[in-house]
Amino acid sequence: MNNPGAALRREIKALQQELGAIILAHFYQLPEIQEVADFVGDSLQLAQQAAAGSAEVVVVCGVHFMAESAAILNPGRRVLLPELSAGCPMAEMVTAEKLRAARRRDPELLVVSYVNTSAAVKAESDICCTSSNAERIVLSLPPERPILFVPDQNLAAWVRRRTGRKIIPWPGYCPLHHAVRREAVLAQKAEHPEALLVVHPECRPEVTEMADGVFSTAGIVRFVRESAAREFIIGTEVGLLHHLQRQCPDKRFFLASPSLVCPDMKKITLEKLAWSLVRQQPRVEVAEPIASQARRALERMLAIQ
Repeated sequence: MNNPGAALRREIKALQQELGAIILAHFYQLPEIQEVADFVGDSLQLAQQAAAGSAEVVVVCGVHFMAESAAILNPGRRVLLPELSAGCPMAEMVTAEKLRAARRRDPELLVVSYVNTSAAVKAESDICCTSSNAERIVLSLPPERPILFVPDQNLAAWVRRRTGRKIIPWPGYCPLHHAVRREAVLAQKAEHPEALLVVHPECRPEVTEMADGVFSTAGIVRFVRESAAREFIIGTEVGLLHHLQRQCPDKRFFLASPSLVCPDMKKITLEKLAWSLVRQQPRVEVAEPIASQARRALERMLAIQ
């Protein structure tokens, strides 16, 4: 019996070898994309891989801001995003124009820009962060300066609670994580009373406050792997469950809410990935001077360990 998936995977690997390409995939991608990728990780890990790599072609299986970051950190290399329409609603909740206006109103502000933003927004920021390192980034800044944290109000609230710093949250949010309500989580806890609740800091404070752990996606993986518990309720996008099950096949995972499915993260398929490698398109490029200005904010982030 023919297996079109297996044939496509062989074609992708052959094309990749021919081009000298590396395939990076986010944890939220479809299982078959995760399985064909050279590296699967969260936003920080993908940025680090993009910055450290030497591949001539970088294929980002994620959303647009991730491909932009890879292009910014790899000037001169070809960065491909197999589905150009894969975006991030939260990233669209802040614009460079609105950010410039906020800085004009208060020149003392330091701007911390979540990587879930456009290159133009990063270019207007002092430093970037991810959910993995947001606390560390905030603590690296002068304590006397107020911080404007864009665009995720929930991550901002979490970091403010953890650091005690003066953080002004931008009124943005991830529609998926923001939609998770306390009632839905309580229902899952009632159904799985032995399970630990582990959630992403993009969730509302009412959810993070009741969690056994609050981590980035990579942090969730690490917590689960090291925990003696056998069952977990996971409060982030459903794609992470595939990676968790592969890492910990002896453990059980339950999604905190059925709403945790990102349609943009599911747009890239094996067919689109193969098509992208054949045509070396769509290519994501960031024009100057935005690229240089955004690179400064990203490199400042990467320099803080």
